[in-house]
Amino acid sequence: MTDFSRLLNPEQCAAATAADGPLLVLAAAGTGKTRTLVHRVAYLVERGVPAERILLLTFTNRAAREMLDRARAVVGDEVSSIWSGTFHSICARLLRRYGSSLGYDPGFQILDEDDQRKLIGDIIKSSVADPKDFPKKEIVAKIISEAANEQITVEAAASRWLTKTAGIDPDKIAMIAEKYVARKQELGSMDFDDLLVNGLKMLQKKEDICRMLQEHFLHVLVDEYQDTNSLQAQFTDILAAKHRNIMAVGDDFQCIYTWRGAQIENIMEFPSR
Repeated sequence: MTDFSRLLNPEQCAAATAADGPLLVLAAAGTGKTRTLVHRVAYLVERGVPAERILLLTFTNRAAREMLDRARAVVGDEVSSIWSGTFHSICARLLRRYGSSLGYDPGFQILDEDDQRKLIGDIIKSSVADPKDFPKKEIVAKIISEAANEQITVEAAASRWLTKTAGIDPDKIAMIAEKYVARKQELGSMDFDDLLVNGLKMLQKKEDICRMLQEHFLHVLVDEYQDTNSLQAQFTDILAAKHRNIMAVGDDFQCIYTWRGAQIENIMEFPSR
């Protein structure tokens, strides 16, 4: 068995080897948050937790790969079967398996940012009398994305832009958004925001799938928790509801994804939740 006290400082070791239950780890940049999370994974595997029943959520695929590589160096190839990746990639993986419950074909197409903007641009051209006097497709895409990530109406998101860009009509933006949703359904596709929205919806609406996934994931670990938005926080809360083994690691003085709905309240209110 690994002697984690020789690999980590006392505070890192305390977090990595803590008992089961909800864990909130707060630490500033450069203090070894990732190192602690890596060794937590290694500790759980050494304790006999099946790697495939551990979920590790990050904000970049690179971070997920780096953590697994580092955990593998500590305890070997056992960690290879861990569910690890970004919130978007994990939701996509689950929706490929169980998305038919929401009416999606397992082979649904994922629209990237360029695909999304082109589709919205085509809808604007076919729906607006004078597209030149309408907000640019990039702005409309941003408004639709804000609404999805913050779980607010498109009209509410569009109203914010009245002070930023002339010519924003919330009702017309909502009309474009409705047509965009319909067009995606016709194409059997989702954009990146849909992955989060539908991943959460599946947990909330499909009780049998939700119970099965809650039972399966014995431990849920989240890196950079301060950057989670409402969708992501609810997603992890639900998945961890049965076993209550959720480890949230972050820096409450740093929140860099407010532009996509990150809510610092998620990490501040974690203890009370």
